[in-house]
Amino acid sequence: MKAMCLDRLGPLAELPGPLSRRDLPDPVPRAGEVLVRVAVCGVCHTELDEIEGRTPPPRLPVVPGHQVVGRVAALGDRVTDLAVGDRVGVGWIWQSSGAADENLSPKFLATGRDVNGGYAELMTVPAAYAVPLPAVFRDAEAAPLLCAGAVGYRALRLCELNDGEPLGLTGFGASAHLVLQLARHRYPNSRIHVFARDRGQREFARELGAAWAGDTRERAPEQLAAIIDTTPAWQPVVEALANLRPGGRLVINAIRKQDDDKDALLGLSYREHLWLEREVKSVANVTVADLRDCLALAAEARLRPEVTTFPLAAANAALHELARGGGRGAKVLQIG
Repeated sequence: MKAMCLDRLGPLAELPGPLSRRDLPDPVPRAGEVLVRVAVCGVCHTELDEIEGRTPPPRLPVVPGHQVVGRVAALGDRVTDLAVGDRVGVGWIWQSSGAADENLSPKFLATGRDVNGGYAELMTVPAAYAVPLPAVFRDAEAAPLLCAGAVGYRALRLCELNDGEPLGLTGFGASAHLVLQLARHRYPNSRIHVFARDRGQREFARELGAAWAGDTRERAPEQLAAIIDTTPAWQPVVEALANLRPGGRLVINAIRKQDDDKDALLGLSYREHLWLEREVKSVANVTVADLRDCLALAAEARLRPEVTTFPLAAANAALHELARGGGRGAKVLQIG
């Protein structure tokens, strides 16, 4: 099978081609697993975290990619809930404990980091973590829902928002543009405020129904009950805390933060940013229930992810474009 492999780690700016194209043996599903013929795979900021060592793979080379859409090509022994030909999605969670808090379990294995993922023509996955996809979504539309959407859904749930309370989104990339649409459906009376450096992203947010959109350092026209931060930087955290109302919650939806602007934390004021029971909560991974629930809600809301597609051979270009920021929606590799 054709695949794009991560061979070494380092700053992306020093790695014009972090992934190399290879021909690998076709994987064979073990008992309890299915073989998936990959149609598309989303490109995620977490791949940048892997490449640059913030969440490094335990071994190299590895095939990255964890927003995988494809069809079941073969069944391992003891698989009864899926059939050859079923269309399925695979997210960041490749396998875990199966408990309600499996996203926090030491048994958690990440697709495309701990095991080979979807930047390839074929991959294997335990059948319990291959999720059937609603027919309403095309392959490229379904891909970003499997991570950007699912982890965004988890972050939205952790906000503990009531309908009518104002919500903020800091950063407006693949995840936030989906969260905005999910939030408008689930909380139709809540005004949504978007903070983004890129003017085009602010305009995109308004097109999708944001009540207000401004620069990361601006103050929203009202104090916010909750804010979801999807950026890799620290300055937006400080700015978001200043936009929270008393008792408000900042939910950080990022697997790691970069150290480039860590000195921004020196600007934290206890009185301005933390006092009056403001709180910070992080998001860690997703559960398979998050995938299923997000897909169901997205289908109910008739959500339409905005995607830009690239061929598999252009995975390096897609990663560099993602790192530069800007643009609309999500990036997806067309494979099958």
